[in-house]
Amino acid sequence: MVLDLRAPMDGWISPLAEVPDDAFAGGLLGPGLAIDPLADTVCAPAAGEVLAVHAAGHAVTLRLAPGLDVLLHFGLETVRLGGEGFTPLVRVGQRVAAGDPLLRVDPGAVVGRAKSLVMPIILIEAEGWQWQPAISQGLVAKGDVLGRITGAGVAESGAEASGEALSRTLRVPLAHGLHARPSARLAARAREFAAKVRVEKGEASAAITSPSAMLRLGVGHGDTIRLLAHGSEAREALDTLSEMIAGGMGEFLAVSETLAAPVIAPPAVAVSAPQPGDRLSGVTAATGMAVGHVWRPRRAEPELAAISKGEAAERALLDEALAGLRAALTAQSETGTPQQKAILSAHLALLDDEELVGEAKAAIAAGASAAMGWRKVLWAQAEALRQLPDPRFAERAGDLLDLELRLQWQLCGEEPEAPLPPHGAILVAEDLMPSEVAALDLSRVVGLATARGGPTSHVAIIAASRGLPALVALGEGLMLVSEGTPLVLDADGCALEIAPEAHRLVSVRAMIEARAARRAAALASAHEEGRTRDGTRIEVFANLGKLSETAPAVAGGAEGCGLLRTEFLFLDRQSAPDEDEQTAQYAAIADALEGRPLIIRLLDIGGDKPAPYLPIAPEENPAMGLRGLRVGLARPDVLATQLRAILRAAQGRRVKIMAPMVARVCELRELQGVAAAQAALLGVDLPEIGVMVETPAAAVMADALAAQCAFLSIGTNDLTQYALAMDRGNPAVAAGLDGLDPSVLRLIAQTCAGGARHGKWVGVCGGLASDPLAVPILIGLGVGELSAAPAMVAEIKALVRSVDVADCRSLAARVLEADGAAQVRALAAEFIGGLA
Repeated sequence: MVLDLRAPMDGWISPLAEVPDDAFAGGLLGPGLAIDPLADTVCAPAAGEVLAVHAAGHAVTLRLAPGLDVLLHFGLETVRLGGEGFTPLVRVGQRVAAGDPLLRVDPGAVVGRAKSLVMPIILIEAEGWQWQPAISQGLVAKGDVLGRITGAGVAESGAEASGEALSRTLRVPLAHGLHARPSARLAARAREFAAKVRVEKGEASAAITSPSAMLRLGVGHGDTIRLLAHGSEAREALDTLSEMIAGGMGEFLAVSETLAAPVIAPPAVAVSAPQPGDRLSGVTAATGMAVGHVWRPRRAEPELAAISKGEAAERALLDEALAGLRAALTAQSETGTPQQKAILSAHLALLDDEELVGEAKAAIAAGASAAMGWRKVLWAQAEALRQLPDPRFAERAGDLLDLELRLQWQLCGEEPEAPLPPHGAILVAEDLMPSEVAALDLSRVVGLATARGGPTSHVAIIAASRGLPALVALGEGLMLVSEGTPLVLDADGCALEIAPEAHRLVSVRAMIEARAARRAAALASAHEEGRTRDGTRIEVFANLGKLSETAPAVAGGAEGCGLLRTEFLFLDRQSAPDEDEQTAQYAAIADALEGRPLIIRLLDIGGDKPAPYLPIAPEENPAMGLRGLRVGLARPDVLATQLRAILRAAQGRRVKIMAPMVARVCELRELQGVAAAQAALLGVDLPEIGVMVETPAAAVMADALAAQCAFLSIGTNDLTQYALAMDRGNPAVAAGLDGLDPSVLRLIAQTCAGGARHGKWVGVCGGLASDPLAVPILIGLGVGELSAAPAMVAEIKALVRSVDVADCRSLAARVLEADGAAQVRALAAEFIGGLA
C-alpha cells in the first residue's frame, strides 16, 4: 500500500530534529517533519478517520490506514492556552478527504503566547510502515507532497506478556494531562521493560506504548487512572512509570503533588464577560482619566506573495521595500515628539541590522518569497523576545511585529486603510503596535485599554508622550466587553470601569475638566520655586532617561534632574559605550539643564536586563541576584570607565553620583574607594556620592548609610516590590502593588529619620514622587526633594505650594496607622480635597 502525505497548509518545511522540543525532535512520538505555518487553517494531509481532537483544540489525530496514525500538533506548549485561539472543524469518527479543513487558528491569540508556532506532523503509529520524505526543507503550498508512506502495517497481537499481573492506581498531577509530549515519554520508557502496560480510565483503556491510543483516552489533570502491567518486569515498569507521572516529566504541575497525596484540581477559571458596574484592574501605561466607549478596530492585513519569483527578484523586492520603509520612518521622525523620534530611531536601527536582514535573505535563498522570508524571521525574533524574563525586553516584541507588518505593506505597494474611530473612543485591543498608537486621531480617541502589554513598552511610551491615558494588562475579560460599551478609564487608579451609572460618568467628566484647569494653572506658574505655604523649600526635579527629554523637562519647570538613568547608553547595542561617548552624553545633559543639578545614577543592569557584552548568567530570580551596584563591583572595568566619564563631565557642572541597589554599608565604602582612586588618577575633585534606597535593608540601615554618604534618594518602585514580596513584572500580582501601603511608608519614614540624624537630605525618585496623593505624605515624613516624571513636574510643584508642612506631618502620622493602601489613599484624597 502506498500513501502520499501532503502539506496541510502553506508554510516552511523543516526537519523534525530542528523542532525546539526534545520529545518531538528526539523522535519519541515517531518519525515525521515540521511546518512553520503561513496560513490559519490546518487541513488533512491525507484521507482518513478522525481518531482524536484534543480538548485544547490544538491537535488532531487521523487514522490513515490500519496501524497508521498521524498527529498534527499546532505549535509548542499550545496546550496551555486551554483552547483559546483554536477552532476544531471536525469531530471524532468523521471521515475526511485530503485537503479537508481540520482546525482553524487565530494567530493573534496564539503568537507570542506559545513557545513556537511550528507544527510537528508525526506518524505516531506506524509499525510495519516506512516513511520516505520527499522534501527536507523549504517553502511548500497546501497540497504539495511532503513524502510517501509504504507498507501494510502489522496486525495487533492479542497475546499478553507472561508473568505476574500488577496494577497501580493514581491521580494525574500534570496541569494539562497526558497530552502528546508526556505520552511520548511514557511510551519510550515503557518499551524498555519486559512488560505490557495499559492505562485504564473508567471503562476505557489504551496501551501506554501507543501515543495515539493515549491521546484518544484523553487523560486530563486530576483524572484517576489505573496502570495495569503484565510481564516479568511488571513491578519495575509500574514503579518507573508511576514515578514519571507523579514527577510531572518536566511538564507544568498545577499544585505540588506526591504519589501518595490525592490531586485536587484547581477551580476552572472561566473568563466571563464583565458586567455593568464591574471594574477591571490593570497596570498604568500612561496617566490620566477618560470617559468614552469601546472601539475595537480591525487591523488591516496585506495580501502576501507566498511563491518566490526567484532569489534575485525576491532579494531586489526586499531591498526596495527596506529602502521605502526607511524613508517613511525617517519622514515620520522629523515631525514626531522626542519620544516618538527615539522609538523610530530604534526601528530604523532594526532595519539596518545586518543579522536580521541577512536571515531574511538566507530564507529567500532557500526558496522563500521576500514576504514569507521576512515574516518567518521577524516572527521568530518576536517570539524569542517574548520568552525573556525581563518584561522591558519582552515588550519589544511588538516593535518587531510592527516592522514586519509595515514592510509587508511596502512589499505589496499599498498603504493600509486607516480605521476611522468614532468620537470619544477608547481603543480596546489584545495588544497594539507602536505605529498604530502614533497614528491615532486624538480628536476622536480619548484612551487606550489592552488585555496584554506592559508599562515600559514603546506603545506605553508613545501613549504617554501624546497625553493619551492608557491601561495595559487588563486580562482576557477585556476582549469580551461589547463594542460601544461606556467606559471610565482611570489610569491613575489602575482601573477600567465597565458601563458605569450615568451619575458616575457625569462626575468623572467634571473631574477631568477640573484637572485640565489645574494643569493649565500649574503650567502657567511652572517656573516658580518649589516651596510650601509656610516657606519650607521642597525641590522638584525630573527623572530623565536621555538627552532629548531634558529640554521638555526644563520647560515644564524642573529644578534639576534627580535621577538620570544611564542604561539608555548601555542597552540595545552590541558593545559598551566607551569613556568619551559617556562623557559627551553626561556633559550634554548637564549643559541642557542650564546650571541646574544633575544626579547621575550608576549603571543599573543585571541578569533581568541582559547586554550581550556583559556576560551575566541567567538567574532564577534576577531581582535578588546580580544587579545594580553589585554588577559594577563584579565588573570593575565597567564601573571604572563610567566613573571616569562622570568625573570628567562633572568639571564645572553641578553633578552628583548615585549608587543603585545598595543594601550594605560595605558596598558603599567599596564604591567610594573606587571613585576616589579614579578621581586621583584624573586629578579632579570627587563629586558628592549618594545612595538609592530600594531595599528594606537599606531603609533599615539608613542612619548608617547616611553617616557615610551625601544624600539618600528613595526608589519607591523597587522598595515596594521588595517590601510586599510582589514582582512588579508579574501580572498575577502587579495589580496589588501600591507604594502607599503603610509598610512601605514606614520604611520611607525610617529612611527620613536616618538621614535627619546625620543632617543628610532625603529625596524620592520613584513613582510616588509623581503621585499627587503621595506628595503631602512624603513631605510630612521628611522628604525634601521630589524627582517626578517630566510631565508631572508642574502639577507636583503647584501641589507643594498649596500645602503646609505641619498639616502634612499630621496626615503622615495618621496614614502610618492605616490598615492598607486603600485607606491611605482615602485619607490623602480627603486631605487634598480640603486644600484651599
